Amino acid sequence: MKCITRAWDLHENELRGFLLGQVKDPQLSEDLLQDVFVKALAENDKFCTLENTRAWLYRVTRNRLIDYYRTHKILDDVPEELPDSKIDPEPVVNLSKCLPTALQQLSEQDRDIIEQCDLDGMSQSDYAELRGLTLVATKSRIQRARVKLENALKKSCGIIFDEQGNVCCFDSNCE
Repeated sequence: MKCITRAWDLHENELRGFLLGQVKDPQLSEDLLQDVFVKALAENDKFCTLENTRAWLYRVTRNRLIDYYRTHKILDDVPEELPDSKIDPEPVVNLSKCLPTALQQLSEQDRDIIEQCDLDGMSQSDYAELRGLTLVATKSRIQRARVKLENALKKSCGIIFDEQGNVCCFDSNCE
């Protein structure tokens, strides 16, 4: 998780500015940006091995934008290249800031497996070995912990997921 949040902190405002320049709608650009963040989180340890996280984030952002245009039958051109300059729009509280709050609501066991496997990139087999568990037990445990984390995010940050499981919107004043 540390490599994901580090990369996100470095590039989030730039990605936000790129999206805002493309869609001209602050709320829509925030929604698309959060979809990109969730995609980065879903990569787990794969994200930490990327050589160029900025390029990966832009590729995912561009693909998400194209998907949005296709589903809404919008035929604007999406730039192929990364923008050269960093755009620093007014900071907005983002979903990554809700994660620590939601993690604190989990039991120590659930928080540990999420942090080790999903956020820090430890493989499930390594986690199982470290904790003296079977791989099947570890897989079951992490699935339960993820459901609890999702519920904690929904509760503490008002996150709403669409039918595909993507973040639709959230309360930026999470508690």
